Amino acid sequence: MGIGGVGISALAYVLQQEGWRVSGCDASPTQLALRLSERGIKVYTGHSAAHLQGVDMLVASNALPENHPEIVEADRLGIERRARMQVLGDILSRGSSIGVSGTHGKTTTTSMLAHIFTALGADPVVLVGAVVPGLDGNVRWGDGLYRIAEVDESDPRIADVSVNLAVITNLEDDHVAPDGDGRKTYHGSRQELEQAMRSYAAKAGRVLYNADWPVLEDLSKGLERVGYGLNSGHYRATRIELTPGGSAFDLTIGQHSACKVKLAVPGRHNVENAVAALAVAHLEGFDMQTAAAALADFGGAARRFETLGYLNGAQVVDDYAHHPTEVKAALDAAGFAGKRLRVVFQPHRYLRTKEMWPRFAEALMGGDEVWVLDVYPAGEKPIPGVSGALIAKRMKELGHNNVHFSDWESVLEALRSTASSGDLVLTMGAGNVRQLGLSLLEEQG
Repeated sequence: MGIGGVGISALAYVLQQEGWRVSGCDASPTQLALRLSERGIKVYTGHSAAHLQGVDMLVASNALPENHPEIVEADRLGIERRARMQVLGDILSRGSSIGVSGTHGKTTTTSMLAHIFTALGADPVVLVGAVVPGLDGNVRWGDGLYRIAEVDESDPRIADVSVNLAVITNLEDDHVAPDGDGRKTYHGSRQELEQAMRSYAAKAGRVLYNADWPVLEDLSKGLERVGYGLNSGHYRATRIELTPGGSAFDLTIGQHSACKVKLAVPGRHNVENAVAALAVAHLEGFDMQTAAAALADFGGAARRFETLGYLNGAQVVDDYAHHPTEVKAALDAAGFAGKRLRVVFQPHRYLRTKEMWPRFAEALMGGDEVWVLDVYPAGEKPIPGVSGALIAKRMKELGHNNVHFSDWESVLEALRSTASSGDLVLTMGAGNVRQLGLSLLEEQG
């Protein structure tokens, strides 16, 4: 159920390749669901108890409530139910598993690992939380030993997942529900989030953690672990050179320079992701020179600083950033382009906006011109007084004189009439703001 989602659709394909007979449904099938249909998986539009005929196991998206009629009927019929994270754990257990988790960077780090391991002939199974051009989708089936997956820390069931190598990129207070506002993709408190990650790390054969984050240093104490980072850890990036289109750095292992690395994706945060990916390759016994050479042509994942096209000479870029740390990283990367930075930010979820709007305002101050849209609810009910206006107002209080709380059509009109070759237009958010950038490009034919 929810087979059109980026997580469930990947599970469906891998299960089919493993020999299961798979079917699924979604209220409105996505391109990912249509791709599964082309691969022989039966995909129904809408929900119905009739879909349960002949079903041995039901896997339901976390977005679906426990009182959903189809779920209730499955329980009445005695059909085994497994959560998405449980099934992912099962899949990973059937190979040499590498799980990548953390508040930021897990999608790109997983995609980099997929790129390296595939290029080096390991033929891995890969499940990632985004469409990756290099994978031609969000999933890869391979006959090799390795199973590589993005393991989402937002799901409390991460505590029960066991992998051979757990990669933890960082940890912040996203997906934490205050005041007992519990839901399937939220932890009850920051402490519960850290406890779940500690459990995940403790179940792993070994842990590769970002040593620049003190919380991870504490969280992984006493475990078989190795650190990486830009400033700390056994694996480090030194002599970093950032450019508009990428970066270059030396990978240092211990006290020795192992290899020179060039990236075609911009930003200091991607240097960090690359160090993690190369560290995994080294821990698994791959040659560093070869791994670095493979990573040089990594083109990124969809919605990760992805250039959509050009409008009147202006570069239109889209990014999935939906947490203040990610927003600042995206703006820092954009700054190296040396262009006027025109940002369209769409807050994602009312609860996150309620908790983080002052931090979003601070993170967005690097934009030369900023439009803040209203909140993309992602299924949440509105919270009185919470809107994008909070962010825009705070930015004005902080001294930004070119910020607007605006609607979709007004932003389109402003950019269509003023975009020029000296601009970088950056749409940001985990909702549907990407479509705004695409609409800009469609308008010019």
